[in-house]
Amino acid sequence: MARVKIDLPATFPFSVQIPVRIRDINYGNHVGNDAILSIIHEARIQFLGNLGYKELDHEAGAGFIMADVAIAYKGEGFYGDIFDIAVAAGEFNALGFELFYLITTNRNGQTITIAEAKTGMICFDYNAHKIAKLPADMKARLETGK
Repeated sequence: MARVKIDLPATFPFSVQIPVRIRDINYGNHVGNDAILSIIHEARIQFLGNLGYKELDHEAGAGFIMADVAIAYKGEGFYGDIFDIAVAAGEFNALGFELFYLITTNRNGQTITIAEAKTGMICFDYNAHKIAKLPADMKARLETGK
């Protein structure tokens, strides 16, 4: 069976800590795959907010749509873990970019990789209901994470 492989960038300009909630735990007593998707969504919102952007700017009618997602699970996460989610943007084109995520936790003095992920983000004009171009100034800020 072919496995998903994600080529992560060498550096991540942003990271956020998110504690694992009891509702993130599935019947296997570890963090469920649906919870990982929710956690990277929260990390994405915080990354964009740190740059002064919103995933959906209601006033401007502009935002992003997640076109695709890939997640490679590397280890188990448990209730009580605090995930460190590193985020970086890359793979830019005229209409969007990819966001890369590295999820780790520190348990018993060891850093454990929980998952690697990437989401394809497309710029979207919600007023016109169509894809929009990625502004050059936004691309520059996303590239540096500042």
